Amino acid sequence: MTPEDFILQLEVDRTLAVVRAPAIPDAAELCQALANGGIRTVELTFTTPDVLRHVQRAAETAAQHGAAVGVGTVLTGDQARAAIDAGAQFLVTPGLRPDVAAVAAAAGIPFSLGAMTPTEVAQALDLGSSVVKIFPARQLGPAYLKDLQGPYPGIRLLPSGGIDAANARSYLDAGATAVCCGTSVVPPAAVAAGDWADISARAAAFTSVLD
Repeated sequence: MTPEDFILQLEVDRTLAVVRAPAIPDAAELCQALANGGIRTVELTFTTPDVLRHVQRAAETAAQHGAAVGVGTVLTGDQARAAIDAGAQFLVTPGLRPDVAAVAAAAGIPFSLGAMTPTEVAQALDLGSSVVKIFPARQLGPAYLKDLQGPYPGIRLLPSGGIDAANARSYLDAGATAVCCGTSVVPPAAVAAGDWADISARAAAFTSVLD
């Protein structure tokens, strides 16, 4: 996946699912469940045990489920390299991680760096972030995204943290390229239990409010 493809998919789908769970019974079935509900961009995080094995499973079955799978909570260059080797199609960080940006850029892999302040947003752009992850979004609210577009016209923003079906539309209306959905769509217990029907239903309910 090129950075351009990553941006286009986010612009079309308007969301990315962030999965944090104590276990994933089958990453391929998880991706299929999300894709069935209209979410084709899936972030598995380094806070999930055996995440690289899950990424590899999801990458190997991409032709079946059709989702783009990346890795989040990437903190070091070594983690970035390991994620790419496992088949990650994009990387996401919770903050500014220059080493991760360098590894991803060298590999031609799209990445999204986390930022909160206007200074951090500028640094993320300087490092080549395809979209800038605004985290924690719940602390700042949708109006903050509109404010950022004053000094940074045309910036692509990806708010994350505390976003659900009730408030997702307000972030998009404020100029977000897409929004991250987390526990409201992929509850850790449902993921660990392999309750794919529930996750598909949650994904469909979430994406239904984004148009």
